[in-house]
Amino acid sequence: MKKSILTLVLVLSGIFAQAQNQYEQGMNKAFELWKTNNTTEAAALFERIASVEKNNWLPNYYVALVNTTAAFQVLNDKQKLTALLDKAQESLDIEFTKNPDNAEILVLQALIYTAWISADPMKNGMTMSGKVMEFYAKAEKIAPNNPRVVFGKAEFEIGGARFFKQDTSAMCAQIEKAVALFSTFKPETVYHPNWGLDRALEAQKECAKK
Repeated sequence: MKKSILTLVLVLSGIFAQAQNQYEQGMNKAFELWKTNNTTEAAALFERIASVEKNNWLPNYYVALVNTTAAFQVLNDKQKLTALLDKAQESLDIEFTKNPDNAEILVLQALIYTAWISADPMKNGMTMSGKVMEFYAKAEKIAPNNPRVVFGKAEFEIGGARFFKQDTSAMCAQIEKAVALFSTFKPETVYHPNWGLDRALEAQKECAKK
């Protein structure tokens, strides 16, 4: 009996290790594709991983993130922008229903709305700005020391303040806080969100010019 149990454990361990390896290999490949600007291929691979890893929110999160960041590069192309953001929203919605209190997902939802606003401020600013702040406020309650939460909220607010020629010193102080938080933030795994420092440093430089 003991031998049978040990054999079963070893078999199951081997299957689990193989599954983990396949997941890790797929994620590593997808990140490499994204790093080399093969965004379409990266998003497609993340999507294939998500179809297998149904209890893992990260693959769909990255489908949404890849498409959202790509959308910021085509703000003047309505057709491409809409396709990218619709895909981002579709993938994020899958995880949102399962993880409504995940601060990283809330930040990404705010970023999707920010892309829509950036593409057409006059049309989308009035209807979506409040939603952006709502998602950042909820994320802030859940994870007040998450650097993407602090930076995302400050970056969005500073954009509005500059548009209306308002003082940005309070937002710049939050940018400083975010940069400090990035230096101590430790993601749960190598695949968990760990982006944003480069943007925060650029924003910090812009604040220093004022």
